[in-house]
Amino acid sequence: MKKKINIQFLLIAFLAIAATWVFAAFVFYEVVCREIMSDLKGYARLLATTRILEQMEEGEASVQAEGLRISLIGADGSVLFDSNADIGEMENHRNRPEVASALEKGAGEVIRQSPTLGKNTFYYAVRTGQGDVLRLAKESSSIFSIFTSAVPVILVIAVLLFGLCMVLAHYLTRSLVAPIERMADRIDDIPQGGLYRELLPMMETIRRQHEEILKNARTRQEFTANVSHELKTPLTAISGYSELIEAGMTDQETTLRFAGEIHHSSRRLLTLINDIIRLSELDTAEEEPMEEVDLLELAQSCVDMLQISAKKHQVTLELAGKPTPIRANKEMMEEVIYNLCDNAIRYNRAGGHVWVEARPGRQQSQEEGSLAVLAVRDTGIGIPAKHQERIFERFYRVDKSRSKSTGGTGLGLAIVKHIAALHGAALELESEEGVGTEIRLLLPLPGGQ
Repeated sequence: MKKKINIQFLLIAFLAIAATWVFAAFVFYEVVCREIMSDLKGYARLLATTRILEQMEEGEASVQAEGLRISLIGADGSVLFDSNADIGEMENHRNRPEVASALEKGAGEVIRQSPTLGKNTFYYAVRTGQGDVLRLAKESSSIFSIFTSAVPVILVIAVLLFGLCMVLAHYLTRSLVAPIERMADRIDDIPQGGLYRELLPMMETIRRQHEEILKNARTRQEFTANVSHELKTPLTAISGYSELIEAGMTDQETTLRFAGEIHHSSRRLLTLINDIIRLSELDTAEEEPMEEVDLLELAQSCVDMLQISAKKHQVTLELAGKPTPIRANKEMMEEVIYNLCDNAIRYNRAGGHVWVEARPGRQQSQEEGSLAVLAVRDTGIGIPAKHQERIFERFYRVDKSRSKSTGGTGLGLAIVKHIAALHGAALELESEEGVGTEIRLLLPLPGGQ
């Protein structure tokens, strides 16, 4: 990371030096051009105030100006005087741009380049009172010549600046990266001193994600340990009973009893595996197809299905409510109702009751609309207050011995929680130990009814 930042700093420095060099050269050249042209105009005004123009017309003038060429051109374009050449050998100048502009507008200026000599010639022409054109010319180095002549000095300066930039880039990179490295070393406890204020929101996000990753890792670890433990118990029972039967150490009556235990353990094992697979499917489930279904009809179907189990446990199962259309995945919603009712039956007492109700519920905020409510209430053993926050966790049981005796896997309510989340629903729990429990599923009504 430091190396990459160093390279980027140096690249920026190199581009800045090169751009400054080019920009400065062009600015300097523009300034030189304006100064030369301004000087030519000044010379022209000065000459116009003397009698030298008359002498030029009469061919009697003798003008010598170092680096300056003076010409007088007639209105017809013929050269009347030139300080640097024999006028007899010179062609007509009427079509020269600066001369034509002076004859037409009173003044004209132009810069002509000589690629072979690497020089520019600046021309300024002005019309005199007699109708002739006074032209002044001066040579100067072209911008490329300026570049070439300045290259050695510029290279020396550039190398010095680049070396200075390397040193500064090293220290700047180290000072920039140091707070980030400190935060990376102490991601669980972000230091407050010497940090960039702009980085704090990002670091808070990273810290939360780090905590979530650790939490998920612990959850997976606990889940793996719980699965191993839960699978081990019925498998141990099956293995033990079958080994005794295989060794011929049981009579017929004991063999039948052991066979029943094996059947019970294998059925519990199969239920546990199915619940684990179902949870895994819900963990990876994408958006499920939804359809409009009647919550009361789904509850009626589940209640009818569980009447035999309710009678076996000597529990009365009743349904009440109103037709309540919702948008949901039918199979998932049936699974929720079945798990809630099955738990209410299993953890009830002889002669107990289970009431199931499906109805339109209370109004939420104006933005969220109304709710559909599925409520399952029982007169069972209840859940102690200290366990209520964790009751929807995987494999969490209030009374482990009772759960195993009733065939519970500890995954039913975890499945309910997952399905509720997939439907955007909320779960509410009210329970009192020794009195009973009520769990409510709050579903949004379609179209905000």
